[in-house]
Amino acid sequence: MKKEQFEFNELPYPTLARFGLTQEMIEDLPLCILKEIGKGGYSPVLPMRVTNENGEVIESRSRFAFIRMDSGEVDVVFYPTLKSSPLECYNEEQQKQLLDGKSIIADVAMADGRRSKAFVQIDEETKQVMYVPTPIIARNLKVLAEVMYLGTVEVNGMQHGEPLTVAVDGEPVTVGIDLHNKTGIRFCAGDAQKWKEQPKREWDKYTFGCYGCWVMDDDGNLDYVPEEEYTEELWNEQKKSGERNRAAGIHK
Repeated sequence: MKKEQFEFNELPYPTLARFGLTQEMIEDLPLCILKEIGKGGYSPVLPMRVTNENGEVIESRSRFAFIRMDSGEVDVVFYPTLKSSPLECYNEEQQKQLLDGKSIIADVAMADGRRSKAFVQIDEETKQVMYVPTPIIARNLKVLAEVMYLGTVEVNGMQHGEPLTVAVDGEPVTVGIDLHNKTGIRFCAGDAQKWKEQPKREWDKYTFGCYGCWVMDDDGNLDYVPEEEYTEELWNEQKKSGERNRAAGIHK
């Protein structure tokens, strides 16, 4: 199985629908999100709803990503939110670094059962533990070091979870390891604090699509409201959104 480009007419919408995510909900995600998941990237944390064998409806939240099976068909993998990260296989110092939002290098059990060195990091939103084999990230770090003329000290710092800030044309730019990124390395204009804050994607409170609206609550959770269930407040917000978009088009 490998990640690659996915066409939206081949996505497993029936599978997604069984977990409460309809095709309309997916298509109403912002274009930047659709592009990201279309390249095999992670979705935002979205609401999930499934009915168990007792007929009970269970609600939760999860990321997902598409994969292509050996048969050529597209399937979906879910990364549900956890109450806490499973860190029992890491020592106390490693756990502290991970909980501080840093990446570490550790021995992990790969999908084939073998143990290997990997970069490890916690997804803050789901508490899932992510890992990528070290050769992949190490190769990308080597290229980065050559392009940016970085020394061993700087590279070692990033390998141990510390983002590096350098000056580019007189402006600060920060780079560090982020396993959400396709290359495992993320750039940010600004200092280390800006780099840490960047992954927290800023959604508008209301994100209107063709069939409904994604609404973000005060805690940053996303929920979907189909158009037929709009309240008066949502209709008013949609009108305001349309007016803002028209005004933006006029001033381009």
